[in-house]
Amino acid sequence: MMLALRRACIFRAVVFMAFLPPPPRAQDPAMVHYIYQRFQVLEQGLQKCTQATRAYIQDFQEFSKNISVMLGRCHTYTSEYKSAVHNLALRVERAQRELDYLEYLREADACVESEDKALAEKLVQEAEEEQRVRTLLNASCDNMLMGIKSLKIVKKTMDTDGSWMKDAVSDSPKVYVFIGSRNNTVWEFANIRAFMEDSTKPAPRKLILTHSWQGTGQVIYKGFLFFHSQGTPNEIIKYNLQKRTVEDRMLLFGGAGRALAYQHSPSTYIDLAVDEHGLWAIHSGPGIRSHLVLTKIEPDTLGVEHSWDTPCRSQDAEASFLLCGVLYVVYSSGGHGPHRITCVYDPLGTITEENLPNLFFPRRPRSHSMIHYNPRDKQLYAWNDGNQIIYKLQTRRKQPLQ
Repeated sequence: MMLALRRACIFRAVVFMAFLPPPPRAQDPAMVHYIYQRFQVLEQGLQKCTQATRAYIQDFQEFSKNISVMLGRCHTYTSEYKSAVHNLALRVERAQRELDYLEYLREADACVESEDKALAEKLVQEAEEEQRVRTLLNASCDNMLMGIKSLKIVKKTMDTDGSWMKDAVSDSPKVYVFIGSRNNTVWEFANIRAFMEDSTKPAPRKLILTHSWQGTGQVIYKGFLFFHSQGTPNEIIKYNLQKRTVEDRMLLFGGAGRALAYQHSPSTYIDLAVDEHGLWAIHSGPGIRSHLVLTKIEPDTLGVEHSWDTPCRSQDAEASFLLCGVLYVVYSSGGHGPHRITCVYDPLGTITEENLPNLFFPRRPRSHSMIHYNPRDKQLYAWNDGNQIIYKLQTRRKQPLQ
């Protein structure tokens, strides 16, 4: 670096001299003295540059020395740390072996204790589950079905399958008709007389839904239509009839939509129902000889509140309904009468088939495509071979829970 600085100084002097005027034949003492002074200035600058360079080199050497010392200390610390980690790993491994040995010694006692604990936890869970079900299905409704009192054919149409109903809880007299097993059209009648007489005044209102329904398991609850969406295995749609929009939707699990809910209802995979406790869904469970699954749905949020696997078979079933939280399943032989309720499921366990009389419907030529209970007027609305039917019921109070 010093050699480069000297070369730079000499180069500057040469350049400076190159711009001087050519000397006269006789040397000018003043000019020579000026040039000499300039060279002295350059020499002084070169000396300062040399001193600064030496100082820089000395500082750099000191810095390098310090770095080398620090790196040496770091290597020392690294070796010590590796040794400490290795020793710690050996101690952990030794402790793990001792723990495994202690666990082996107490394995027999632990197994017995674990079984006792699991049994106690199971009993607690069952008690909590029973209490939760009792809270969900409160004692506000304590009626049980004792007989189907009478039959009234309200109207007859040309459509073999369909469903019809009123709102299950509101005081509205409107009647809603769903023709067929797949459609997006709902007919709204002002009242049951307008439906029976098929009068033009007031004329029925034709509601075209944005989504099609499938099956005959629709219900109307608090002004909303709940139905199984066509083309989906397990989607339930909550539809606002006034706004003509989808309010909410949910996917019903537990094998819903994989098989028919009822053998003699070849279009219904999910059957929705309403009783005094609210909104329910009935569908077939997994398996070839599947049994019905009963699910309680919160209608405002479409959340599942609880689900039960029932002993009631899908085979030979044609319809079902709920009354005061109890599932009644209607069976027939090959779709022809008699139509009997031969399976009853009560989540609270207060009603069994032994407590009930023989429950049967008046003989009809075909299976019912739908039977829905209306908790407001305490009647069954049914559809059988194009007949829109109302069944009146006989009930009595349940036995109190022990």
